[in-house]
Amino acid sequence: MPPRPRRIAVLADSDTRWKWGASVARQIAPEHALDAVFLSARSSPTERQLAEVGIMPDTRRELSAAELVDDGELADADIVVMAITGGAVLALTHSLGLAWEGRERRPIVVTGYVGVVYEKMVDGLLTRGGTDLVLANSGYDAERFRAAFAAVGVDPDSVVECALPFLGGDPYLPSPDRPFTLTFAVQPSVPKGKAARLRLLERAAAHARHHPERQVLMKLRSLPGEHTTHVEADPYQLLVEELAEPAPANLQLVYGHMGEVLDRTDLLVTVSSTAALESMHRGIPTAILTDFGVREAHGNHYFIHSGCLASWDDLDTGALPVAHPEWAAAQGIGKSDPYAAARARIAALRAAGPLPPLRPYYTPQRAGIYLTGLLDRHGLDERGRPLPAGPGAAGPGRVQAAVRRVARHGAKTLYRVGRRRVAPALRRWGAA
Repeated sequence: MPPRPRRIAVLADSDTRWKWGASVARQIAPEHALDAVFLSARSSPTERQLAEVGIMPDTRRELSAAELVDDGELADADIVVMAITGGAVLALTHSLGLAWEGRERRPIVVTGYVGVVYEKMVDGLLTRGGTDLVLANSGYDAERFRAAFAAVGVDPDSVVECALPFLGGDPYLPSPDRPFTLTFAVQPSVPKGKAARLRLLERAAAHARHHPERQVLMKLRSLPGEHTTHVEADPYQLLVEELAEPAPANLQLVYGHMGEVLDRTDLLVTVSSTAALESMHRGIPTAILTDFGVREAHGNHYFIHSGCLASWDDLDTGALPVAHPEWAAAQGIGKSDPYAAARARIAALRAAGPLPPLRPYYTPQRAGIYLTGLLDRHGLDERGRPLPAGPGAAGPGRVQAAVRRVARHGAKTLYRVGRRRVAPALRRWGAA
């Protein structure tokens, strides 16, 4: 009988987390078949968002947390990458740990962070404690994570240093065959508020007018109505219609895979997007925008030692910031084969025989109130079982039907918005 093909399952709940989880899967188990399991949520990615990420799974399903606990296909996977929020990691590590007890084998469970860790480190880290691998995107993060785990009795060896998995692409070389291109990497919730986002767009348009020889791209994340990790309340596709002056011809709104956009970028500008790290990895000049302040609320304080802080006024006068090499190296930028250590730990775990039961740091005895609240939020009880429906409560079938009705209504609304407002704008601005 031929050996059973190995499989790696990625649990994700948005396009951003799918990009991270699928990229991790390709790095740690490139020969495994890839299963996508989307945790039912408002931010489940659309077909367009999946295509933009560029990694297509061999199978794809969408399940609730409660359904995942009893999912036989997930239990039979060789590796499970949890590309979900820390609270969901904890709820599933607790519940799957109980469901998988007594099994001859269970999957190796991997988790980590989609981007830079600039806030709530302890909060997010301890919800991930007890998984087999916690991936740290830099040596700086790995040192912090191991120290925190050791202090509370979690195995610090579960922390494995790597890098963001989507750092790659060809090194930057200016091209005389195209215009100098400035790309602004849009974020759904930074800055917040219509006035601030419109001001940012006005400033980008002003730069395009000031430099008519340049191409200025606004790299969009989603269509209006599409969800990503964070809600985008005021999309630039609609704000472009509210500019004080018509947008100049050299300002474009574009979609597409970030790597492909970076292929034609000479200067990457953002408030705090992880696209900055992708750009720095290639050696592309990168500006971390200071016009809204350098603030923890915006996340750009993470880059304070990078040497890349700049304002639109700086960019107007020709600034081309380049990251300090020492800072970049500390953030995992420029490493060769950064996932070798993760693959080695997986191989060691497999060679050691049956895996021990999953044991998250938060238990009913240690943090029962906190754990119970997270489990309840995901439809699970303390034993990791689906919560029973109370008297008169809608059963799962009714809930799912209601969700489908809302989704259909939302799709119709999105279609009307797209047809009446977005599509004409996209045609005018030549979005790709």
